[in-house]
Amino acid sequence: MPIVDAKKNNPFIKVGQGFLGVGRFVKQVVDEIRKVVTPTVREWIGWCVASGIFVLLLMALVMGMDFGLGKLTLWIFG
Repeated sequence: MPIVDAKKNNPFIKVGQGFLGVGRFVKQVVDEIRKVVTPTVREWIGWCVASGIFVLLLMALVMGMDFGLGKLTLWIFG
């Protein structure tokens, strides 16, 4: 019969260590947030313009598909 370490396999031994993990997580989050670089106004404007153009292109694509498939449906089913 093998010798079993009761402390090693007992799940209730680690219950009190949960809050230590939360503290470590919060510390890591704060350390990562310190690395974040705030974009300049020029970068903000560039990203806003690029996003607006992308949205307009997607709107045009969806509108064209809707119009084209509508015409195709009318042509098929008349």
